[in-house]
Amino acid sequence: MEAQRNEAQRQVLMRFFKTGSGQYGEGDEFLGLKVPHTRQIARQFSNLPLDEVPQLLHSRWHEVRLCGLLMLVDRFERAAQHRLVDAPEAIAQRDRVLQMYLDHAPYANNWDLVDLSAPKVLGHWLLLPTCLSDGKAGLHTDYKLNVLDRLAQSDNLWLQRMSIVCTWKPTQQGDPSYCLRYAEHHLHHHHDLMHKAVGWMLREMGKRVDMDLLRQFLNRHAHEMPRTTLRYAIERMPAHERHYWMQMKQPTGFKDCGSGFTSTEHSPK
Repeated sequence: MEAQRNEAQRQVLMRFFKTGSGQYGEGDEFLGLKVPHTRQIARQFSNLPLDEVPQLLHSRWHEVRLCGLLMLVDRFERAAQHRLVDAPEAIAQRDRVLQMYLDHAPYANNWDLVDLSAPKVLGHWLLLPTCLSDGKAGLHTDYKLNVLDRLAQSDNLWLQRMSIVCTWKPTQQGDPSYCLRYAEHHLHHHHDLMHKAVGWMLREMGKRVDMDLLRQFLNRHAHEMPRTTLRYAIERMPAHERHYWMQMKQPTGFKDCGSGFTSTEHSPK
């Protein structure tokens, strides 16, 4: 990967991922490789011993860390095939990959590294049997929530982003509970990258699970949501409804009435 360094593309990526002084990616270093190229390399070396992957995750180079994360994604997905879901060896392999992912999570220190890995490793793990909690295979929902809670409550922006972005996978499978829990937890986060992530996950929850469930959430929180979060969350709604939510200033006159989009004053027509 170092031998394929592209100086012109490196400069573009350093600007795009905000690596300047005081920016969220300050100090991150790039080789100038595009994501498809990095994916190709990860596939080429897909049989690299798992114990060697942390060397990639600790690299100074952004693309090399991404390559290591993509290898973890591949290992997890191979052990999560439908025919292997309940197989003890596959459960052990998934748990090993998940634990390695968590142990080295701070090295996924930019939004693309989180977004390309967290849903497919951490998020997928939420849906599958695990032996990590007490040595017996099962779903262990409380243990899984504790894992996500620790990420959400950390003081690391990227771990916090993992806790909300990983909910994309359960949402895709029809389970909105993780999204709703961590969207509410991060609702008042100070960083724009978290505003975008929360709004994105809420939008996907409305699209893939239930738009009325999203409206219920907005009925409770639209008046206090950062505008970026709200814009992302309502992006798939009709124009008149987007306008309605963006104009909301306070919860006066609104009530949560179950599955319908309702207001005691003026619903959008």
